[in-house]
Amino acid sequence: MKIIVFSLTGNCKRFVDMCKIPEEDVIDLFDIDYEVDFDYILITPTIGFGQVPDGVEEFLETNHKHLKGVVGSGNKNWGNRFAKASETISEKYNVPLLMKIELHGNTKDLIKFKKIYLESVKNGEI
Repeated sequence: MKIIVFSLTGNCKRFVDMCKIPEEDVIDLFDIDYEVDFDYILITPTIGFGQVPDGVEEFLETNHKHLKGVVGSGNKNWGNRFAKASETISEKYNVPLLMKIELHGNTKDLIKFKKIYLESVKNGEI
């Protein structure tokens, strides 16, 4: 299972780095200029007042077929809009919202995501 990360401020990328996912399984969305043919988990921030970043929206238009789950990053100061982009993606593409993290996550978040990732690799799905 690959992890595709979109990180504007560095929080999502930092989260993945701290999870110690094998480097070959992590792809920065900025590096993708092709149609993907592999299953992946998307990690994305929320921008503005709860929107999906434009780059993520554009990517998913052509690459949602292999999306298996989404993780959202945000700031809890936004209340019910906290990591809202992940909710929107989950609903629009009918994939699990695996978790929400505040900023770059905490130790519990790292443990939880590492477990999700390892299970997905082991079983080939989430």
